[in-house]
Amino acid sequence: MNESRKIAVIGLGYVGLPLAIEFGKKYDVLGFDINKTRISELSKGEDHTKEADLAQLRSVIANGKGDIGLKFSFSPEDLHAYNVFIVTVPTPIDQYKAPDLRPLLAASKTLGEVLKRGDIVIYESTVYPGCTEEDCVPVLEKYSGLKFNQDFYCGYSPERINPGDKINTLSRIRKVTSGSTPEIADIVDELYKSIITAGTHKATSIKVAEASKAIENAQRDINISFVNELALIFDRIGIDTTDVIEAAGTKWNFLKYKPGLVGGHCIGVDPYYLAHKAEALGYYPQVILSGRRVNDNMGMFVANKVVKLMIRKGHKIHGAKALILGVTFKENCPDIRNSRVIDIYKELCQFGLQTDVYDTHANAQEVENEYGIQLIDNITGKYDAVILAVAHDEFIKFDYTTLKNSNNTILFDTKSVLDRSIVDARL
Repeated sequence: MNESRKIAVIGLGYVGLPLAIEFGKKYDVLGFDINKTRISELSKGEDHTKEADLAQLRSVIANGKGDIGLKFSFSPEDLHAYNVFIVTVPTPIDQYKAPDLRPLLAASKTLGEVLKRGDIVIYESTVYPGCTEEDCVPVLEKYSGLKFNQDFYCGYSPERINPGDKINTLSRIRKVTSGSTPEIADIVDELYKSIITAGTHKATSIKVAEASKAIENAQRDINISFVNELALIFDRIGIDTTDVIEAAGTKWNFLKYKPGLVGGHCIGVDPYYLAHKAEALGYYPQVILSGRRVNDNMGMFVANKVVKLMIRKGHKIHGAKALILGVTFKENCPDIRNSRVIDIYKELCQFGLQTDVYDTHANAQEVENEYGIQLIDNITGKYDAVILAVAHDEFIKFDYTTLKNSNNTILFDTKSVLDRSIVDARL
């Protein structure tokens, strides 16, 4: 298989780059992305996402001059030399919470223009069940002039990358695979088996594989929404949610999920893909969407709680200064996709607070382009309210007394990681 399969990975973000590196250790691999700056960065052996092991990246690049190794390109012409295409482009939601398939369909168009007989297109991007065969395949057929399952074939293997996780890396996470025919399913499965040390699970169909990805994150979203709702209830009762969870967790079958902001490229997005498909078939999902509503409102709850605490301590709200620590969607990671910290920021601004955001992990230009927020370079002022939104290691070690404008400064710990004696409230 190493000799017959020449692999092109389409999209070199948090998912595509680790995949290209692993395949590049055993195959002739082309990493393709339309972002010329990204291609230039990777060609130099650099990676701003911090997902790549730079030693491994540079090693497979060095080998990319022969039959095995990794090369990079932004030119579609270079795709002609390859016969297995793995699509790892983003699948976000739009402002109306509906699936935005534009990057996926654009990638399919690009591949349709270079497809040859016998080629295989494998999708890894998160989609709703049926998307590969109902939305992507027609685009491939239209621009290639070839017939699906006669001239070319498809597979689906959902990504399971956990950004920032250096333990559960690509090769250590079991991979679900599938193919458009039994024979192609075997080929796709064997391809991934060659790099995934944790093994694979061959799903019975592409739709089953697509659905498995959607429910993985929908299940987690619903579980988190349950504890988030508990946090809203316990706040009114006047008891600490973490204390309750610790007590309940003494039972062997209790799942100790923690409340918090739910963002990122998967958990905060994938349930909408599943709901979209259900609604298209005439079923309006109750549990999935109710969980989403709870989680989407947590940023507003945090901001409102902060303002209430400030009022209780005699602060004048309009013109008061607030600091939000962290803007990425998770700790020790530069990924800002679908960050719900933005909800806290917007709500505080609407109350009239002068709100600063500080995060050394996030790319300041990306944050400004995506959310219109200018990150501060250094913390030089004093604040009436401080919100720990993301538990970066350095934030846990902060001396928070240096940030306080007075003894009445409010400190809200959304991650419940700080010493409770120094915080006014936490989730």
